[in-house]
Amino acid sequence: MLILICHSGCSVPLAPGYQILKESREVHFVSGPPSHLEIGVRYSLENTGTIELEFIDVILPDETTFGRKNVRVEVNGQAIAPEQLTEQFSWGPEEVFRVKVGSWEKRQRRELLVAYDFVSPQDGARITLSGNDFHLASRGWAPALEPPKRILAPYPKRPNHMLVTIRVPSNFAVLSRGTAAGRKQNGGEAEYRFQLRKRDLEPYIVAGGYADRSAGHKSGAVVFWTHEPLPSDSLSAAPALSTAWEVLQANFGPLDKNIRNPHVVEASELRPPSTSEEGLAAAPFPGGVLVNSAALHLGIRSDSFPEIVIQALARIWFGQEVAVSEAGIGMGQGLPEYAAIVIDEARSGEDARRARVVKLLRDYDQAQKQAPEKPLRSSWMSDPIEQRRIALAKAPLFYIALEDSYGEQPVRHGLRDLAELLRGQEAGYDDLRAALEHTTGKDLSGIFHVWLEGKGIPDDFRAKYERAHQTQPGVAKSVLVVSR
Repeated sequence: MLILICHSGCSVPLAPGYQILKESREVHFVSGPPSHLEIGVRYSLENTGTIELEFIDVILPDETTFGRKNVRVEVNGQAIAPEQLTEQFSWGPEEVFRVKVGSWEKRQRRELLVAYDFVSPQDGARITLSGNDFHLASRGWAPALEPPKRILAPYPKRPNHMLVTIRVPSNFAVLSRGTAAGRKQNGGEAEYRFQLRKRDLEPYIVAGGYADRSAGHKSGAVVFWTHEPLPSDSLSAAPALSTAWEVLQANFGPLDKNIRNPHVVEASELRPPSTSEEGLAAAPFPGGVLVNSAALHLGIRSDSFPEIVIQALARIWFGQEVAVSEAGIGMGQGLPEYAAIVIDEARSGEDARRARVVKLLRDYDQAQKQAPEKPLRSSWMSDPIEQRRIALAKAPLFYIALEDSYGEQPVRHGLRDLAELLRGQEAGYDDLRAALEHTTGKDLSGIFHVWLEGKGIPDDFRAKYERAHQTQPGVAKSVLVVSR
């Protein structure tokens, strides 16, 4: 019976529902004060389900995070006041609004407009907004249409093609996911269009009044977008960043054929993490890295600048394109840090890999003195900082242990499969283990249990790296200094 249902599901509706026939999004930057973004999303919908519908539930971006204001809804050109559902009727922590659509009979269509503004957002990771630049991450800023809350009701999927239109001052440069579909001038504004296919991930947008400075013309060369032109001697970090980009693509797969060059973009309102003593901040987006002005102007010639940008680049693969934050520190923080070790090894050889591992062991030992350890599987960024430091040091070592046990290439191929197969989705430990077992051909239950459920660092792992490190000329002394 289940087989018959599956075969007939494509042509015979089994539950209430509707289909998105067309979808277009418009983002309009309006200079202040205060500067704000006008967001408008238009849908052409068809009732393809089994019964007449009377309303559509829509999840809107969080009011505080995005600074969402002035919600406006139209159905077939008529303004409709959406009803915000109370907690008992909503289906999660999101803000859900109900839009009455009249008696929407089967095979009838409805034209829906959902619009709102973003003003003074509080987040900084998913959105930044200033008087001269803005960025929208690839998650959370657009409405999400909900299916009727009945068994078998399908989620409405994005259509085969979607147009994203971005209106900005004419001096703005713009990046977005998708294929460029034209630019036209309209007075003091420029309108950029990008076409997205169904298989493309959700669009991101980065835009601002930037001076463009490229480190070269070949694919992979870093492009810097800054509010003030960079001096000619300020591109010393570019070779390291280009190498990092190439290593990440080689080991974990290319991101998008439309992304040929990573961009390092100044974002005025990007907030530094609370742990940053220098006020430096870097955040990934699918086309590169955002950096705040402090990181750009104080650190671009320093050794620390390429390091924080490389850390952010690694998070594009594991955190942006594949969401791993729900798996806690072990994946959400461990995978990007491990990817940075892979970059170090490619740039400077096995010694650099070993040095990073030894440093993480020392960080782990120091952190263990401050708090009791939690198993890595149950460690979260919301834990007290003392326990968090233990997990942050241990998490990348788990992937080094996997490499040591099963080989670098099988492990990296498994992570590449994970990144490619689950793009745009969330991944957890079960997905990680399945991908690695496929490429290694081994049962990984034992090593997963030891590192994720147990406490401490396995003796054989510690002995291997500490012994090798101490036998290197000129290294033993530095280890003693660090451990004091």
